[in-house]
Amino acid sequence: MAPEGASTMADGNETASVDNLTDGFHLLIDALKLNGVETIYNVPGIPITDLGRYAQASGLRVLSFRHEQHAGYAASVAGFLTKKPGVCMTVSAPGFLNGLTALANATTNCWPMILISGSSEREIVDLMQGDYEEMDQLAIAKPLCKAAYRVLHAEDIGIAVARAVRSAVSGRPGGVYLDIPGNLLGQVMDAVEGEKSLVKVIDPAPRQVPAPEAVARAIEVMKGAKKPLIIMGKGAAYDQSDEAIREFVEKSGYPYLPMSMAKGLLPDVHPQCAAAARSLVLKEADVVIMMGARLNWLLSHGKGKQWGEPYSKKFIQIDIDPREMDSNVEIAAPLVGDVGSCVAALSEAMGDSWQAPPAEWTDAVSTKVKTNVERMAANLQNNAVPMNYQGALGSLKRVIAERPDAMLVNEGANTLDFARSIIDVYKPRKRIDVGTWGVMGIGMGSAVAAAVETGNPVLAIEGDSAFGFCGMEIETICRYNLPVCIVIFNNNGIYRGDDTNWSGGEDPATTVFVEDSRYDQMMQAFGGNGVYATTPDELYRAVSEAMDSGRPTLVNAVIDPAAGKESGNIGSLNPQSVVAQARYGEKAKK
Repeated sequence: MAPEGASTMADGNETASVDNLTDGFHLLIDALKLNGVETIYNVPGIPITDLGRYAQASGLRVLSFRHEQHAGYAASVAGFLTKKPGVCMTVSAPGFLNGLTALANATTNCWPMILISGSSEREIVDLMQGDYEEMDQLAIAKPLCKAAYRVLHAEDIGIAVARAVRSAVSGRPGGVYLDIPGNLLGQVMDAVEGEKSLVKVIDPAPRQVPAPEAVARAIEVMKGAKKPLIIMGKGAAYDQSDEAIREFVEKSGYPYLPMSMAKGLLPDVHPQCAAAARSLVLKEADVVIMMGARLNWLLSHGKGKQWGEPYSKKFIQIDIDPREMDSNVEIAAPLVGDVGSCVAALSEAMGDSWQAPPAEWTDAVSTKVKTNVERMAANLQNNAVPMNYQGALGSLKRVIAERPDAMLVNEGANTLDFARSIIDVYKPRKRIDVGTWGVMGIGMGSAVAAAVETGNPVLAIEGDSAFGFCGMEIETICRYNLPVCIVIFNNNGIYRGDDTNWSGGEDPATTVFVEDSRYDQMMQAFGGNGVYATTPDELYRAVSEAMDSGRPTLVNAVIDPAAGKESGNIGSLNPQSVVAQARYGEKAKK
């Protein structure tokens, strides 16, 4: 595509027709479009302001955020939902650093994302001569992402974008950084030659079929199982092999435990779902199939009290990266390949006469699930005022049950932990949360991407602390009139809102916020709908109306400041100090 403008351009004493030329701006846009990019998440500024304008003029959807970190979170979630790299565009130096957090988070979560940042000119950076926002961004990015590339010449833009796309989605997906020095965008070249330089990536993420002997080994381990368990991770959800996964799980008859973003691969109300019996199945299972899940801190590294007798268990692990095997415990049967190919191979190898697991095991799991669900149901129906987490989330559980296609975004400490166990998900890739790192502040960026990439209404359930990291993006939601309903669980603080200053001084405690903050009025200031809810019934009615209307809405849900606990369910990660306990007594005991 040739740049628009005057019909001639000066070149010394000669003039050349613009119609026969192109430039770095348009080559980059054309390369992205050629490779299926339809949306860019960005924050405008030097030197990429016009790049965003030209991209929008070319037919790409360009959504501008208030902060690069949230544009990056949106791009990473777009990658998770579509299996194509989400693209985030930032300015140089500080803007690049803001986006880098999201890029590193995407890599950790194995989501494909490309961060494109403008940068200073190499000649000045390398001599450290003090350019505007001078920084060696490529060197900084390399340790924190899957791959990083810099483009210096317009004719190399096509191959650079192709490499970024392939790197982001092939093998184990991740984040890729593309460094664009400002002067590159203005470089001019022949339009025909420019078009020839573009590269369309062919089959960037081919299926990887597991070795037959690896499948046979896994089947032998499965045959010896008396108390088998399947753990499904977000890698299984990302793979989008939903029918193959369902066929394998139901054919095996094994109980399954979905990690939080794998919820909905099979409905949480499926008879084989063991989410409500998590403690039982982790402790007593003898054969565990890891399906797109990692034995990291979220699963206590596959050992310890949570797992009972860890060395009596045998693990079958499905992962596209062989380096993941044996990362914490011995893997008896590694299956290297994509999830869909591996489970399809296992289903075929099981044959038509596969023997179901012992009824003693499945009945024990089912009984535990039923008991815990019934016990929880009574707590979810309370109408306490101020609301506790159970009563408030009980009302939102109804909202999602009535709208199974809705997208659910969730972050916080107690807000995250309670919602994960209370709200059922019925379809794949409908739940987005803090992921492997447990990052707070992903909520508004994720909500924007969920709305844009799916077109479905979004319910974002936020702790008041988590919302504080990303709250200004409600203006972005209102500006683009997205169908997002935000519910803030407002308990006046981090973890709880009733903490005290241990020194007895006048300053509020370090974990306490302004009492009864009116977040709903913030939404009204930007033209959205703000609602103040104090009871589960009020909360249910407000959220139901918002989800059906599609209007940007924020519901300020008043939660008892004394509800919840320190750090949600990971308080054990807080360091302990006998000195602190001696000085402060019960206050210092977590």
